[in-house]
Amino acid sequence: MVVLAASIVSKNGKVLVSRHFVDMSRIRIEGLLAAFPKLIGIGKQHTYVETENVRYVYQPIEALYLLLVTNKQSNILDDLETLRLLSKLVPEYAMSLDEEGICQTAFELIFAFDEVISLGHKENVTVAQVKQYCEMESHEEKLHKLLLQNKIDETKRRMKEEASKIDQMKIEKNRGNKGGFMSSMGSGRIESSFSDMSISSGGGGGFGSGSGFGLTNDIDSFASKSKGRQPSSATAPPKGLGMKLGKNQRANQFLESLKAEGEMIVEDAQPSKLSSHIAAAHQQTDPVTLTAEEKLNVTLKRDGGMSNFDVQGQLSLQILNPEDGLIQVQIEAGGNPGVIFKTHPNMNKELFANENILGLRDPSRPFPTGQTGDAGVGLLKWRMQSADESMVPLTINCWPSVSGNETFVSIEYEASSMFDLRNVAISVPLPALREPPSVRQIDGEWRYDSRNSILEWSILLIDNSNRSGSMEFVVPPADSSSFFPISVRFSATSTYSELKVVNILPLKGGAPPKFSQRTQLITENYQVA
Repeated sequence: MVVLAASIVSKNGKVLVSRHFVDMSRIRIEGLLAAFPKLIGIGKQHTYVETENVRYVYQPIEALYLLLVTNKQSNILDDLETLRLLSKLVPEYAMSLDEEGICQTAFELIFAFDEVISLGHKENVTVAQVKQYCEMESHEEKLHKLLLQNKIDETKRRMKEEASKIDQMKIEKNRGNKGGFMSSMGSGRIESSFSDMSISSGGGGGFGSGSGFGLTNDIDSFASKSKGRQPSSATAPPKGLGMKLGKNQRANQFLESLKAEGEMIVEDAQPSKLSSHIAAAHQQTDPVTLTAEEKLNVTLKRDGGMSNFDVQGQLSLQILNPEDGLIQVQIEAGGNPGVIFKTHPNMNKELFANENILGLRDPSRPFPTGQTGDAGVGLLKWRMQSADESMVPLTINCWPSVSGNETFVSIEYEASSMFDLRNVAISVPLPALREPPSVRQIDGEWRYDSRNSILEWSILLIDNSNRSGSMEFVVPPADSSSFFPISVRFSATSTYSELKVVNILPLKGGAPPKFSQRTQLITENYQVA
């Protein structure tokens, strides 16, 4: 079997896409395709036409023809099988089965044809395999994109911190200028008031009376003492008050002694700035933000099996603007029968049970607005418990064995295809060691915490390319129970409940506010004991 070319042509003979797989000139291919519409008979049941040199095997696709040009020695049954496979691929890639849709996805179709036919011979592939090959999924590419995104997020965070620092410096500068102005004004008021008192106290004696001069001297001395103090009207809390809590007593005494000698001490107020930076970084930018978070509690047995599996989830709502408070949230729950939902007491339970809409019992009452912390306002909770081991996203097997004066420990993980796990950290307790363990083989990276005697195995991403992995290390002789319990941490962007926010329904009419949804699965207590 030799396929000379695979083409998509219109009913009037216009060539939309053509890919030839043997060494042929363009004029030769164009001549064969131009002759095809003239050879098609009307009312014929078969879908092939033969000439002296080639055979046309074709299949109608709405207003188009999917066409294979083969030599006459090829197997017609293999040709029909190839044509059937290509007819399944065309709708997968073409936006619409017309001239415009085919032309827009011409290169995607050519790439798919190349995966099916190689040098004129059909490859043993399926539609799913062709799609996978064309998508060219790469674990290294995912890791690169994830690292790149982390760098971008870190850069944005630093930009926000620098902007906050500049704003804080401007505020401190303005505050200092204002304080100095108030101090000078306060001292001026004291001097002028005492000068008025000295003038009026002279009674009828005028400026030359002796009592007036005596009172003036006393008041001047008192006013000069007042100049050395900071007036109560300009009193401000010291700039370094927040840092004093973090310093030891000796440092405080040293600073106090410098102040007593007349030195000017400028203390750093970095913690207050840092808190403002963190608060600014966590501020939401979308008018409405909904967060679906699930916490996973799993206890696996070291010899196999599972003793506990519990998932607790919550849907939280954050609204920035008060005018967006009168809304209802329409959700779509997944088809997991083990998930049990429970609404907040203030929610309309009948509305949720009948229409999957979360709204307050009193429709005239708005939701709380403003930054309410990371948790937001809880709308819905759910829980899932199971004894099915297939629901566990990640299993860990630890095999310690003593050989002579060494203990060889082999650890392997197996991840299910339900989730792509991110930032996986497997913490293995070790006996007290003088030196770090000798890691012989590892899929990922490792770090040894000598203070807590823990070996941490980290994998940045677990997806279809690395559903299983292993690590092997060597330590001095130790009992097998000293390597347990093993703690696991990871996160995922999908959940067991598969809960999705479909729409935001405004109760006061108008266009619905823009919203964003965040979904994450995190581990709360995940152990192998």
